[in-house]
Amino acid sequence: MAAPIRLLIADDDPEARRLLSEQLAREADVIVVGAAADGDEAVTLAETLHPDLVLFDADMLGLDGIAATERLAGMLPPIGVILVGNQDEPAAWRRAMLAGARDFLVRPIAHDELTASIRQVHGAQQRERERLSHAAVQLPSGNGHGPPEERDAGPGRIVALFSPKGGVGRTTLAVNLGTAAVAGGRDICLVDASLQFGDVAIMLDLNPNAGSIMDLVSDGVRQPGEMPESGLVSHSSGLHVLLAPPSPEVAELVQPEHLRSTLTTLAASHDLVIVDTSSWFSEATLAVLDVADVILAVMTLEITNLKNMRLFLQLAEGLEYSPKIQLVLNRADAMLGIEIPEAEQTLGRRIDHTVVSDGRTVVYALNRGIPFTVASPEAPVSRDVKRLADHLLSAELPDRGAPVEPPKRRRSLLAWR
Repeated sequence: MAAPIRLLIADDDPEARRLLSEQLAREADVIVVGAAADGDEAVTLAETLHPDLVLFDADMLGLDGIAATERLAGMLPPIGVILVGNQDEPAAWRRAMLAGARDFLVRPIAHDELTASIRQVHGAQQRERERLSHAAVQLPSGNGHGPPEERDAGPGRIVALFSPKGGVGRTTLAVNLGTAAVAGGRDICLVDASLQFGDVAIMLDLNPNAGSIMDLVSDGVRQPGEMPESGLVSHSSGLHVLLAPPSPEVAELVQPEHLRSTLTTLAASHDLVIVDTSSWFSEATLAVLDVADVILAVMTLEITNLKNMRLFLQLAEGLEYSPKIQLVLNRADAMLGIEIPEAEQTLGRRIDHTVVSDGRTVVYALNRGIPFTVASPEAPVSRDVKRLADHLLSAELPDRGAPVEPPKRRRSLLAWR
């Protein structure tokens, strides 16, 4: 017989704690090991009692349930969390998922609904622990970065979005490129390769625990044509999505070879594989850039971003990435004191694509968990992204390495750096 699910309750209402304890005591497979009156006490008890799950009131006084969930996730990641709140809104659900909760229940909660959630979350936690345990045995011994590898030609094109600086809208562009491309009836896959803190799930309003690249890692490195369906999540737009791991601490289990094999496999069955990367040169990011057919280097007209982009372009020459890099200027019409010709002169090459700034459309769509190319397809920013998606799906790509002729007596913006 399986061991009962060990549950810790955290609620600042004594009567609610008592009623929950009495109701759950009738369940043969659930045992309440403790009850806490606030988030601080719950975290302390969790360290001592080691429950399987914690049931948090999201609106507790003091350290509330969401803040306590974040703290617990950093200290004791194997513990599953269910949050209970009063707001039946997508924003509340996304806040809970970002904090690390496995489920979010809205009051009033039926007893059957609560027990079903407890069993479902506990089962998901067990499966994840089994995957991680198996993956630790299956991992390849080496993770060094070698010369860029040639991949077998497939029908699809792998497009990686990279920026050497965060905050430029890279993930937003990746998500909306995916939904814009799939609108034309093409088979598109979006991969969140920002393994520790990927935001694709939140931007598409997807359950981050529905499936991820960890489902593939647990089965070892696969060959083309062997992609299991369990790893991919379907978005309402028709986009196929491969999410980042649900917890930052397991990201290191995804090795460079896993990414190379996975992307090659996906390219064999999709017209376009769009990959969102992180903003630093990890081994995982380099593996993605190695195998990519096109690297979209995303930038804005800010002096620090230009400095970082110039350094990246210099490094890209040594890594033999230069021929496949295309510069994408996001928020291209923002009046920041730097003109596009000045930026091109500083970088020593032309900007290939521009996307206009439309903060209201973009932020409104982001907060609703709906890509702006879906919510506002006729907006200028959506048209720019659709134009870029059409370009990436085209049969031929233009020359991407054309140098810029330096104008007479013009000094680079970064000449003194």
